[in-house]
Amino acid sequence: MPNSPEFPVIRPRRLRRTAALRRLTAETRVHPSDLVLPVFVKEGLHEPVEIATMPGVYQHSVDSVRKLAVDAARAGLGGIMPFAVPLVRDAIGSAATDPNGILNVTTRAIKEEIGDDLVVIPDLCLDELTDHGHCGVLGPDGTVDNDATLVRYGEMGLALAESGADLLGASGMMDGQIGYVRAALDQAGHTDTGLLAYAVKYASAFYGPFREAVESQLQGDRRTYQQDPANAAEAIHELELDLEQGADIVMVKPALPYLDILRTVADRSPVPVAAYHISGEYAQIVAAAERGWIDRDAAILESLTSIKRAGAGIIATYAALDAAALLR
Repeated sequence: MPNSPEFPVIRPRRLRRTAALRRLTAETRVHPSDLVLPVFVKEGLHEPVEIATMPGVYQHSVDSVRKLAVDAARAGLGGIMPFAVPLVRDAIGSAATDPNGILNVTTRAIKEEIGDDLVVIPDLCLDELTDHGHCGVLGPDGTVDNDATLVRYGEMGLALAESGADLLGASGMMDGQIGYVRAALDQAGHTDTGLLAYAVKYASAFYGPFREAVESQLQGDRRTYQQDPANAAEAIHELELDLEQGADIVMVKPALPYLDILRTVADRSPVPVAAYHISGEYAQIVAAAERGWIDRDAAILESLTSIKRAGAGIIATYAALDAAALLR
């Protein structure tokens, strides 16, 4: 046709035409083995109790978490991350170092049930275990005493290592925590117990449902030790310190509001990088889906794909089991 415009020769849509073509040309893939399932275990429970702000997520008993761990292993997940809810709390989180404390009991129970079929990553922090809800020991002025907290972390790390933990999820954001715990583990002969450092953990507004899940006693906030959401260079400084101190894996938390930070961390880190798709991120998806505003399954997979694309090789998510089923 004379003087007519030329139709395009290069047509990117060709490779989007069918689901099979889209699968074949996908640049980013999430696998069940990339996913870690956080779980809550409450002392004294006899059956699971659903968490109101996290529909589909439960506080578990020790017995029910054993079954959940088996389900996670059968689904091909990479790991399981237990958090504890004790019946009794005190100022120093004594349950952390009690061999019969709920987190140590849970760690042993999961390892007994699934052995090495999952990586078991209990939380190395005091916030769930203290009567004030902070991640460390308080000084006389009521602020968190960094160095006194390191001593407790060292003791807690030894208790969890002796309970069979593969990795310790060092989430407390105390200065020097990775180096201190690493030295404590090594001196006690636990050289094979690894450290997953929450190297970049922001003081986020998205933690609310988690605090209900662990029945947090916190009054106030954690802004004196968790990172300022406005800061990026500070995150890289924290990353470098944890790497120097011997972190085996580094974590960015939360995930979706900090994909730019995650990408920078992934570009700089010589060790594996994880991200935590946290309670508020999960709860937003579920709440919107319950109202019919979004497709729950599609939103979960899109969120996890974006986290993987930004650089996380490991993703902790409450949707891990659902996602694994969808990915199959």
